[in-house]
This record gives sequence, structure tokens and C-alpha cells, in this order.
Amino acid sequence: MLTRCGDLLYNMHMKKYVRRHLYNELEKSLSGRVNFIQAVIGPRQIGKTTLILQLYDNWQGPKIYDTADQPDIPSFEWIGALWSRARNECKKTRRKTLLVIDEIQKVSNWSTVVKRYFDEDRRFNNNIRAVILGSSALLMQKGLGESLAGRFELHRHNQWAYAECRECFNLSLEKYLYFGGYPGALALRRDEVRWQRYMRDSLIETVLSKDILLLSQVTKPVLFKQTFGVAVSNPAQVMSYQKMLGILHDAGNATTIASYLSLLENAFLLKLAERWSGARIRQKGSTPKIVFLDNGLVTSMSGMGFKPVFSDKSYWGRLVENAVGAQLSFLAQKYNAELFYWQERDYEVDYVLKLGSKVFGIEVKSGYIDCPVRGLELFKSRYNNCEPVVISGLKQSSINSNRNIYLPDFFSRPEMLL
Repeated sequence: MLTRCGDLLYNMHMKKYVRRHLYNELEKSLSGRVNFIQAVIGPRQIGKTTLILQLYDNWQGPKIYDTADQPDIPSFEWIGALWSRARNECKKTRRKTLLVIDEIQKVSNWSTVVKRYFDEDRRFNNNIRAVILGSSALLMQKGLGESLAGRFELHRHNQWAYAECRECFNLSLEKYLYFGGYPGALALRRDEVRWQRYMRDSLIETVLSKDILLLSQVTKPVLFKQTFGVAVSNPAQVMSYQKMLGILHDAGNATTIASYLSLLENAFLLKLAERWSGARIRQKGSTPKIVFLDNGLVTSMSGMGFKPVFSDKSYWGRLVENAVGAQLSFLAQKYNAELFYWQERDYEVDYVLKLGSKVFGIEVKSGYIDCPVRGLELFKSRYNNCEPVVISGLKQSSINSNRNIYLPDFFSRPEMLL
């Protein structure tokens, strides 16, 4: 049997929806002449296994799939047995053989074993096309970095974009900005209480307790969870470490808080945008702007339903700004760009995206704009190479001589910014 209950839950509702751009990228990498290990990483519950099983079903040739998600966690010999089966199929058929190992991070010393077999295949010209994936972001990244340098291609699968949720679930932009882009949870969206409980218990708590606390050097677990609670209550906000310490109930220091936020970032829950100064040496260690990579993480922890959240214009504006920041973070990841914010006295620019020599100053306005975007004007005067952009709820092409992008257009196709 080639599926798991969690994937099956939303696969029934998705009607076998294919994330085509991710599917095509992975298929191209597996089918080409150059052969690397294909490593798929990303947050829990966004359909990594579903996608690879779709590709597995369509693979024209020998193929083997298995998962380490078993009652008794297999040993490293289990990986060797799978690899030997793949080699036998490859030699017997003389065709490219697909080997998929899911939840591989559960196997002790998995990266060392994979390195050994992959290097042997290179020496003996065995045409094994290996895909590895897992639900623990921290363990996957650790294993890839320690043993498999130069041997893998990385496929980052993020939370679903608005265009995907609209196509698959017929989700409006307003509902996307509230529920976010976790497809398994979206199947429960018509029962908001049940949706919130699923997000908190099955997704957030699993990441915090299993993916981070059990695998990392966290000396103060209570403080760590409190740090997450403070962060998730302040999406798209600039929060100094000292301010966070003033809110928290457990003793700690700024270095500890910074390390805990870094763990949350490495687990694909949030992005820490540093302050832009134009000089790299001054950016490092600055007070970060906390951007959660999916609004569902924020709203499910708020305890508020869609209607009261949508009616609270101040809070709704923060959610819009956070969702824009998440999409900009994914753009930065895709195009090797960098994401910042800018602040000088009482002036602020919500986001600064640096792509090569280009610098985009980006202001987010969810409602009516009744005054000039003064922070953006000052930023332009400071940095001549800046391209000012407003992302707003207005359909007009410019605002105060600055390029304007209509919010629904931006979320439908974020690349239009570039």
C-alpha cells in the first residue's frame, strides 16, 4: 500500500490535484542525464508524499517505494535492502530505476548509508534514480549537510499558494488569508472549531514537540513554547528580543530567544526578516521582523473565527501584510534573493527585496489609502536604486507615482512583482 492516512484525508477532497510546477521540476531532474539524489524538504502536511506518489504512479520503468514510518523504526540495513532491490531491477531491465524512500530521517545514520550506496552506484554506473523525503525539516537538513554535500538536488515544497488553493478548493482570497495553505487542514475549513483544533494539535504541536524539542538542544522547553506563542500573536511585527523577554514569564536572555526563533525558522514555520541598512555588516543581528509562512498558523492560534477576524480591520491588515511577506519569502528562496524590512525613526517600509542589483521597496496597504506612503518616499530618497512598489486593495496602476499592484493580482501571480 503506497499511501498514508494523513495524505489520504485531503487527497480525497483534492480529487488527485497535482502541484504541476513542483511535479514537473522533480520529474525533469529524475529523467535527465545527470544523476543526483533528489531531496524533497518542506513543512509537514503540505503534500510532499502525495506528490511523489503521483510521480511514482506515472513512472515508466522499474520502481520501488517504501517508508520508514512503521511501528518498529527500521535500521540502516533496511535502506541497504531497498537499494539492493533497486539494483537488481536495474540490472534485470537495463532501465532507469526509481527508488523512493519516505520518512528517511527516522532511520539512524541514514545519510551515511545513502552516501555509501550512491557513491557505489556512480562507480559501477548503476542507473538508480533516488528520491528521499521526510517530515522532520531539522533532521533532513542536518543529514544533507553532514554527509551528502555535492550529491543531491534540493526541492523545497512550501505551503500552498493562493492560486493552488483557489484552483483545488475554490477558495476566495479572503478565506485564503484566514485559513492559509495547508491542504489537509483546508478539508476541514467548513467547521472552524475543528479546523483550528487540527492545526493546533496535529500540525503545530507536532512540529514543536517532535520536530524541534526532541531533536534540538532546547534547555527551556516552556520558554521555547512561550516564544512561539508571543511570535504567533504578533505576525509581521518588528519585535526586539528584549521586548519579547518582557512579555515572557520564564527567565531567559536575548541570545536564547534568538536561538529559539531560529529553530522555528528552520522548521519552516516563520521567516526572520532582518533590518535593511544597505550595509551587510550592520544588518546581522538586527531586530527581526517576524513573518509566519502561512496565515493558518496565526489564525488557528488566535481562537477567533473568520468573521470577527475579517471585521477587525487592524488585525486583518496585519494578516494581509504577513501573507505578502510569506509570498515574498518564497520568491526570495526561488530566485536567490534576500528579504528585509526598513525602519528609520517613525518611518518604515514593510519589506525590502534585494534581487541582484535590484532593490524593491514594498509597502502593503490592505485598505483605503488616504495619505502618501511617507516611509516609501523617504526610502527612495535614501537609496537611488530602489524600485518603489505598493501592494494594495486598489486596482489603479500607481499610487503617488509609485507602481501599484492589486492584492488579488499579487497573490495570484507573485512573480509579477519582478
